[in-house]
Amino acid sequence: MNNWHTKTSEQVFSELRTSATGLTDTNAEAILREVGPNKLEEKKGKSPFKMLLQQFTETMVVILIVAALLSLFLGKTTEAVAILAIVLLFGLLGFFQEYRADRAMAALNRMVVPKVRVRRGGKVREVSATDLVPGDIVELEAGNVYLQTSG
Repeated sequence: MNNWHTKTSEQVFSELRTSATGLTDTNAEAILREVGPNKLEEKKGKSPFKMLLQQFTETMVVILIVAALLSLFLGKTTEAVAILAIVLLFGLLGFFQEYRADRAMAALNRMVVPKVRVRRGGKVREVSATDLVPGDIVELEAGNVYLQTSG
């Protein structure tokens, strides 16, 4: 459906197979089966190995590795070992922080499912945002978050 903002209410209702009273429960369930739940596809997270590898490809870390190699080339083994130990510690700490943060965000995203007020069969009620389908009449109030349906 393109340029919905230029169409009349009746045209929008017709294209979305709904009415001013909203969808019936049966129609909403059928559309939900057809288009699937209204949720973003979860992107695959980075593998732990890739996270660890990225820690050692940061610009500052690469500069420190080059400095350690230069120290080894100049015969300053103690300085090279110290720099490499710092690089290793920096990389491991960065990895553990990023890994824990990534898992915490994934857990939070699974826990949060917003509710939305829709008009179905002429009655206003709250449903899970994942159950919102094209054709639902959404009741918006000040402070509501706008949710776009999939499909």
